[in-house]
Amino acid sequence: MKYAALRKTLQAGSIVFGGSSVFLLLLPALFLDLLGLEQGDALVWSMRMIGITVFALAGNMWNNAGQSSDARIGNVAKVMCFSAAALGVLTLMAPAELTWFAYLYAAIGFGFAASYAINMLRK
Repeated sequence: MKYAALRKTLQAGSIVFGGSSVFLLLLPALFLDLLGLEQGDALVWSMRMIGITVFALAGNMWNNAGQSSDARIGNVAKVMCFSAAALGVLTLMAPAELTWFAYLYAAIGFGFAASYAINMLRK
């Protein structure tokens, strides 16, 4: 595994997830609109709940990137590889007509999954 590259991917992912969390917390209705999803009070509230959860994930990713243990970095990378790929898949499964934003959001998830996978397989 390329642990230095995995650490950089975790840091980059933390920044992207952190930005996404701020977007979800401050402008959940716009986020839903960009995904082509209907809006309602319950769904806007859910987006804010997801936003604060993603904020916690971003903080954990940043902190884990600083781990001195390569084994721990490898374990975190495995979890994040799966999660990033699942984010891409679930975005494409949104119950709405797919928008440019949905494709972009999915591509970002798949991009991070690919980075994790490639760097886990490299020697």
